[in-house]
Amino acid sequence: MRILLWLCIIALSLVALAALWMTVQYRRYRKFVPSPPYKQPAQHPDLSVLPDDSLSVCWIGHSTLYIRWNGVGILTDPVFSERVGVNIGPWAIGPRRHTAPAVRIEEVMGQVDLILLSHAHMDHFDIPSLRKLASPDVEVVTAPATSRLIRRMRFGRVSELGGTNSVETSCGVKVTSVPVRHWGARFPWNQQYGWTGFLLEYQGKRLFYAGDTAYVPTFTALRERGQIDVVCMPIGAYAPDSFQQSHCTPEQAWSMFVDAGGRFLVPIHWDTFVLSQEPVDEPMKRLLAAAGDDADKIVIRSHGEVFTLKTADETLAQS
Repeated sequence: MRILLWLCIIALSLVALAALWMTVQYRRYRKFVPSPPYKQPAQHPDLSVLPDDSLSVCWIGHSTLYIRWNGVGILTDPVFSERVGVNIGPWAIGPRRHTAPAVRIEEVMGQVDLILLSHAHMDHFDIPSLRKLASPDVEVVTAPATSRLIRRMRFGRVSELGGTNSVETSCGVKVTSVPVRHWGARFPWNQQYGWTGFLLEYQGKRLFYAGDTAYVPTFTALRERGQIDVVCMPIGAYAPDSFQQSHCTPEQAWSMFVDAGGRFLVPIHWDTFVLSQEPVDEPMKRLLAAAGDDADKIVIRSHGEVFTLKTADETLAQS
């Protein structure tokens, strides 16, 4: 009993030290980053009225997208918390969002069939949000070695996906892992956690969700397998330049979108949490400049916007 007590004390001490270290590092880092005022999203969409005969994408914030695809509800990297970081009881130590979610988590619950988790970073893999969304009716596809983080939650089928492997989900969506350039540890000792992008195929349409990635020249392989209707690409957290080892610039995001052969681009991972030194509105300005005359392909530019691609009157050859 005494040994167990000491083990608990040591474990709690390690957690406290990790939290203290993260707090010190974060406060030191905050001296060099923007401090934008808190704001509400430009729009607050009603997800319940999204059509069931189309592919609709709504940007909730950061890398969280709600996708309604011929009646199937999909959520990517769901983060609805005001802060992301180390959770100690009811408190979280870490970055606070400066843009509220475009949709409350209660408005999403009950409308999700599939959750995609690209990696275990706390601004993508938010435990409090996932606990609220957990249901036996919700399937999860997650990065390699990360399912243990949700093993106590009441999700349905949970699949880990890495490399270029695929899984056919129970809702009929085929999910294929796409290698990206990033990293996945929540803490320095989580070296086993993986990371990935996801290619989704369903009823003749294809959507690529990159998650988080630095520039890679390999997305041309996606184009070779068939046209991609919607590409969801990160555009923020690239300054200082050292961050570009794991985050792409807006210009690189546009280049990868072109490489992938995408028809429409949904930018993510910007103007929600301050994670880097660039001004919070700079990523979109640079992306539009990079797109030039093709800027109309950038279909979501502010929180809460919804892009809908009709599927009844368009067909895509199966790859």
